Amino acid sequence: MTRTALPVILDGDPGLDDAIAWLLALASPELDVLGFTAVHGNVDLGKTLWNTGVVLSLARREVLYYAGADRPLVRSGLSAANVHGQTGLPAEFLPEAEQTPEEQHAVNFIGRTVRARPGEVTLIATGPLTTLALAFRIAPDLPELVREVVWMGGSTGQGNRTPAAEFNALADPHAAKIVFESGVKLRMVGLNVTMGCIATPERVKALQNLGNAAGQVSAEMLSAYAEVYRQRYGLNGGALHDPLAVAAVIQPELLEWQAMRVDVETQEGLNFGRTVCDLYGGTQHANARVAVGVNDAAFFELLLQRLARLP
Repeated sequence: MTRTALPVILDGDPGLDDAIAWLLALASPELDVLGFTAVHGNVDLGKTLWNTGVVLSLARREVLYYAGADRPLVRSGLSAANVHGQTGLPAEFLPEAEQTPEEQHAVNFIGRTVRARPGEVTLIATGPLTTLALAFRIAPDLPELVREVVWMGGSTGQGNRTPAAEFNALADPHAAKIVFESGVKLRMVGLNVTMGCIATPERVKALQNLGNAAGQVSAEMLSAYAEVYRQRYGLNGGALHDPLAVAAVIQPELLEWQAMRVDVETQEGLNFGRTVCDLYGGTQHANARVAVGVNDAAFFELLLQRLARLP
């Protein structure tokens, strides 16, 4: 029996691990990619939008894509160019973007698409949640029409941009708070699991050995930010944050999930941007399923197998 592909919209800020996540999505028959929406984050919106077109050219796919929010709702913008490079995609042999973005804003695209297919569309977010928060604020009934939001962001423990906060959460905590309080069905794939999925030198070599452009570019980008992880975290390579969120939609069984209450700290101070996770169930109303474990080897095998399908 053939399983119907799951309709998804991918929202992110490519960024090298977003790019690899989107290649994984495009290479996976379980997903019907309806469109991409670019948001501010790792680099500015102009670059994340251009990089979306580059990813599509690399995969040799034509999928509509849209510009989303160019800044956080309240706070000033952040950048992770020190990790992702000034362009966001630190690879030498990248194709030019051949498509151009649609004129319609990402918020309108998301609203229109979800309304046309109520209960069917999953939103996979791998950046700050600004665009999703705007969509949910403009149309407060939209969260109940979304099948699910799967977000790479936050953590049940330590942060990475600050000791308390993960980058995607810190880049727009007010937006994250809106999404977590919207009532939408939500899964969170945070640092507590993604930091266990490391692109070791052996894994980078395996990507190179695929012999295709997608594997070569992915290996090059992961090599470019490996040194940051070695110096800062003592890890043997960079973490595969965003691809794990896409894998969580393709094969949810790769991760262990726990229902819990997650609140986002929006008060300025040491904990600004922290996802406060009730690991022990002290509060009554869970608003998310949070990843608390991962089969790292099976995840990388899936990534390798799927990227091998691309040009």
